[in-house]
Amino acid sequence: MTAAQQRDQPAAAVPGPPLPVLDGPWSAHAAQADGPDLDLVHGWMQSPHIDAFWHQAWPRERWAEEISGHLAGDTILPLLVEHDGSPFAYIEVYRVVRDRIAGKYPHRDHDLGLHIAIGEAARTGQGLGRSLLRALADGLLAADPACDRVVAEPDVTNTPSLKAFAAAGFHTAGEIAFPEKTAALLIRPRHEKDLPR
Repeated sequence: MTAAQQRDQPAAAVPGPPLPVLDGPWSAHAAQADGPDLDLVHGWMQSPHIDAFWHQAWPRERWAEEISGHLAGDTILPLLVEHDGSPFAYIEVYRVVRDRIAGKYPHRDHDLGLHIAIGEAARTGQGLGRSLLRALADGLLAADPACDRVVAEPDVTNTPSLKAFAAAGFHTAGEIAFPEKTAALLIRPRHEKDLPR
């Protein structure tokens, strides 16, 4: 099946989010709902620099349920990303067509989205976030030939995140309103022609 034929599939036939194709120094695996993976995600989510925007400083048991639910579905793929073999970030790759953002812009069924949380505050502000975002966008476009756009919707007040996405090649395509935030709609297209008009 060609990429164009895949893009024309009914939304129900669109596969879940793929694992991005990453090269060193980055690597990623699906986060597990127990053991060291759960310990990392739960611990990171308690950090003030993450909780300020994620608002998910939940108990460990709730994070176990959250990750289990994601792994059992076809909307969100929870990932742990390592930099040079050291745990670096929790990432959620989501299929836009099955997410609440689908009604907020003229999406395509194979669009993929990103949520990112860099685990340790000390590792922010060093340019690693923008490097990771570029690698993730490239890696998702490589993993799904039918995907022409990778999107993100960080809070408009999250200036460091906005700068990192811009440096990674994401274009601002307006603002979208959610109950808990006003978000910037950011899009990394495969080609310039893939930006919404």
